[in-house]
Amino acid sequence: MVNLLSRLLLFLLSLHCFVACLAANTKNITTDQSALLAFKSLITSDPYDMLANNWSTSSSVCSWVGVTCDERHERVHSLILQNMSLKGTVSPNLGNLSFLVILDLKNNSFGGQFPTEVCLLRRLKVLHINYNKFEGGIPAALGDLSQLQYLYLGANNFSGFIPQSIGNLYQLKKLDTAQNRLSGPIPQSISNLSSLEYIDLSSNYFSGEIPKWILGDLTQLISLSLMDNQLSGEIPKGILGHLTQLKTLYLGSNQLSGKIFSLTTLSVYYTGFSIVVYV
Repeated sequence: MVNLLSRLLLFLLSLHCFVACLAANTKNITTDQSALLAFKSLITSDPYDMLANNWSTSSSVCSWVGVTCDERHERVHSLILQNMSLKGTVSPNLGNLSFLVILDLKNNSFGGQFPTEVCLLRRLKVLHINYNKFEGGIPAALGDLSQLQYLYLGANNFSGFIPQSIGNLYQLKKLDTAQNRLSGPIPQSISNLSSLEYIDLSSNYFSGEIPKWILGDLTQLISLSLMDNQLSGEIPKGILGHLTQLKTLYLGSNQLSGKIFSLTTLSVYYTGFSIVVYV
């Protein structure tokens, strides 16, 4: 009888712990509120008081400036804080916004390393952090954002290589890493991204040749900008014949050689190679 009672008490205690842990791991709008308040706490300058006067527990998270909620799930769907002159670092707590689809922090002064926790946001389709002051490497964990369609990392201070994991973003339509300090060869894994329409890798320190896989794999490509890098060698022959959707091609300020034929917009200045263009 004693053993039976002991087992029953142990079972009830285990059940209580299980329910408590489950409740602790369940994310809801309160989780989102906590994540956003943690984000706000790391902002060191808010010159227009956009968040200081608006992000308050006295009002619904879904009414906060820059925040949009998914009515069906009652969770934060998008965080859009463009052009607010905000300064600070980005809180890793943003990784708890598990229903986030759009994260847009364009044209602020966020700095430091971009938190890898954001790469936990499996529903994310748009990541726009152009024109900030992020530094360090591009997180390899970005390759986990399998739903991502638009990736804007331009005009920051990112350095190092583009991680090979970028090739896991099979839904990606636009890739922008322009105006950073990235180096090394253009990664082979980009050839996996057959949905890509726009690539802008300009104003970095990429070296080596223009990869020949561009000819066969990126058939949806509309615009390709590789200008202002350290690329060398010949332009792949037949590049325009294979990329039938291509409208703009920017290759200026490299050390390339070869000929180019027929496209709508052409930028090849300061390259030192010969060009033949038929329109």
